[in-house]
This record gives sequence, structure tokens and C-alpha cells, in this order.
Amino acid sequence: MDKKIVIIPTYNEKENIENIIRAVFSLPENFDILIIDDGSPDGTATIVKNMMQEFSCRLFIEERTGKLGLGTAYIHGFKWALENHYDYICEMDADFSHNPNDLLKLYQKAKTDNCDLVIGSRYCKGISVVYWPMSRVLISYFGSYYVRKILRLPYTDTTAGFVCYKRKVLETINFDAIKHIGYGFQIEMKFITWKLGFKVAEIPIIFTDRTEGVSKMSKGIFKEAIFGVLKLRLRTFGKGINRYKNQNQYALPDGL
Repeated sequence: MDKKIVIIPTYNEKENIENIIRAVFSLPENFDILIIDDGSPDGTATIVKNMMQEFSCRLFIEERTGKLGLGTAYIHGFKWALENHYDYICEMDADFSHNPNDLLKLYQKAKTDNCDLVIGSRYCKGISVVYWPMSRVLISYFGSYYVRKILRLPYTDTTAGFVCYKRKVLETINFDAIKHIGYGFQIEMKFITWKLGFKVAEIPIIFTDRTEGVSKMSKGIFKEAIFGVLKLRLRTFGKGINRYKNQNQYALPDGL
């Protein structure tokens, strides 16, 4: 049986965390959960640790000191998942903007179509975003369009945070070479996965803006995502992609 885990970064998510955990554990497929909490002062970590008594050996938490960035949270989680021998590693937000039921679609696409990375896309079937103001929809949509043009990525939702990796992808990537720590991290990981020759697919999802808690989006995060792609293109030009290969781990796809 495949070992599957969902990594959920948190900072002040006390309104959502119990419900999102219970929603994932109610799915017909078994997904474990790893919470990466960046020192939430609202008691998010305490809620999770209390629930660990109920969901022994399925719910885990890694606590960090202070807000260290989305990218570093996921890398921390990736390393933990690899060390604990998970076959499929998913990313998901804590605030129900990603429907937990769609985890099944991500996993099944990766499993049945032998995809190495599956992206839950807001844009591959039109625009599937609920409760966002039009200004934010346009910024997100055209931001992804800009990224695709600069990096020549053939995927519509470059900043998507709802994805499923096969472990061989994460074993292959040299995490020390990843530079982005905000939403640019999502762009960088997709681009590097594609550049290294792995099979990437998109499936449509409906993204629903949070109804509880406070958004973590900021101008600085958005600026990193947009302007960082130019540096990313330069760093990976020619043989620059080699810096992203973890030579001590999984064999790369044929021809690389």
C-alpha cells in the first residue's frame, strides 16, 4: 500500500486546523498529515498536539521558531517525509481554500497516469476561483501568464500550492539550491521538476478563498514571485540546471 502524506504549513490557523485535519482523515484513502507550524502565537500547535492523541501514528507536527517562510516550511516537510519513507507527498493549505476531497484526484492522477508531479490548477479549465475580488484574480492569472512566458512553462497555474509529488522527484532535487522562500517557491519547484524531465500534469480544481483566519499574502511575497523568475531563468540557463540535481540520490529521468 502506498504511503501518502499531506504537508500543511501553519501560522495562526486555530480557526481552521482541527476541521482541516478531520476532513483529510475522513477521506476513503489514507493520508497522513504533517503540520509545519512556525511558532503560531494563537495556539495552533497546541490544538494539533492534543489531536495527536486521537490520531496516533497518522498526525505529526514539526514546530519551528518564528515565521521562516513558506518555502523553508515545505522543504523541512519534504525532508521529513523522505526520511519516513512516504511514496506520495502532497502540499495543501490549512484554510480550506483547497478542497480536501481533491487530494484523491491528485493522488489518483499521479498513480494511474504515472505522473511525477500533479498540480491542482485554478486555470487549466478557465478561471476556477471563488470569493476572490476581481483585482486579485487578475493579478494571479496574469502573474501566472507572465511566469509561463518567461520560463516557457507549459502549465497554467505556476503558483499553485495544491500539488502531489512522487518521492523520486523530491529525492532528486537539491533543496540547498532552492532560493525562493515565499510563493516564488511554488514556481521554482514546478520549473525545476519540469526542467529535470519529470512528467508533470494539471487537473482542474475549484479554489475557494478562506472564510476563517487571515490571509498570509503580502506585497513582498508577490514581488518575490514575479521578479524572482528572471533570476531563476538565468540560473538555469544551459548547464545551470545541474546545480538543482541531487547527485547522491535518485537517478534522473533518461537522458539527463
